[in-house]
Amino acid sequence: MNRLKLIAVAIAVSFMGTAFAQDEEPQNEGYNFTVVKEVKTTDVRNQSRSSTCWSFSGLAMIETELLRIGKPAINLSEMYIVRHTHSEKAEKYVRLHGNINFGGGGAFYDVIETIKKYGIVPEEVYPGLNYGEDIHVHSELDAIATAYVEAVVKNPNRKLSAAWKVGYEAVLDAYLGKRPEKFTWEGKEYTPKSFAQSLGLNFDDYVYVTSFTHHPFYSNFIIEIPDNWAWGSVYNLPLDEFAQIFDYAIDNGYSVAWASDISEKGFSYQNGVAVVPEVNLAEMTDSEKLKWTELSPREKDAMLYKFNGPGLEKKITQEMRQEAFDNYQTTDDHGMLIVGIAKDQKGNKYYKVKNSWGTSDKYNGYFYASEAFVLYKTMSIMVHKNAIP
Repeated sequence: MNRLKLIAVAIAVSFMGTAFAQDEEPQNEGYNFTVVKEVKTTDVRNQSRSSTCWSFSGLAMIETELLRIGKPAINLSEMYIVRHTHSEKAEKYVRLHGNINFGGGGAFYDVIETIKKYGIVPEEVYPGLNYGEDIHVHSELDAIATAYVEAVVKNPNRKLSAAWKVGYEAVLDAYLGKRPEKFTWEGKEYTPKSFAQSLGLNFDDYVYVTSFTHHPFYSNFIIEIPDNWAWGSVYNLPLDEFAQIFDYAIDNGYSVAWASDISEKGFSYQNGVAVVPEVNLAEMTDSEKLKWTELSPREKDAMLYKFNGPGLEKKITQEMRQEAFDNYQTTDDHGMLIVGIAKDQKGNKYYKVKNSWGTSDKYNGYFYASEAFVLYKTMSIMVHKNAIP
């Protein structure tokens, strides 16, 4: 995910001019949200200029789970997860002769599997900022890491040496820091594994769910997205059953780690909302309908995506979801955390979403995604197994 590009596109769309005359515009009332139900979560973090939303959102869920079971708030190290994922991804890339996606992206599966295999540490133990910055800026690291593994795969010596792994680890050490073997936290010594055990969570309790028709329902399959380099499996449910998980989870105190596509005209960073608008022909006069049919696609988009208040949205079907996935209109784009249910001033349902882009936006690091948007653009979710009806 290119965060800056997404924000620029979202802002540009929100400022597009309208196609109809000014005196025909409805009043810009905006969106007014009332939170109906919300789970307690930790502070919003900032992934800054790194493609690590998957680590931030995955750990945001774990931190929220700790609050759910009565543990104190804690800031876990996203870069500890990134560090281990980088190593394993590089090894797989080389083993497959470069025939797999390589970059800064990842999936919720990587967070859980890393904790199970390598443990976890608090943020202050491993901030991952060894390169002279106060924020996460990974462009140079990503470029160097990619160039390194590509050079290894070219195999110029016609036989790989054992040194390439040592060299790659040295690159990660230089940028992110050496992995701690032991550390002291609140007066007690831990290893990363013993610290993970002390959290009191069973990391086998977290499951991954989606809803697509190109695989059988009620079965697991490896979801075909570029960032699923580890080939993690998801459980496939029909859309109506999949849709029930979101409310059931929130109503019972669970958050939902949410992988979705927000590179959409319906996502407005400036307005803090994500919707799937539909033209309301039923409320148009004959002259308005005629004018609508004469508009260009660009003009229609300008009318639909004004974000001047709640309006009609598309009714999402299983077929729509599948078509958007099949034709690349829905892609694996961003990881976030759903923490609440809200209503707008007209009673429409939304989900309150915790992002990882800092707190300088309209809702201090959160935005509201309509139910239609969530059902349409969700790639997959991660939830506690007891959050499934």
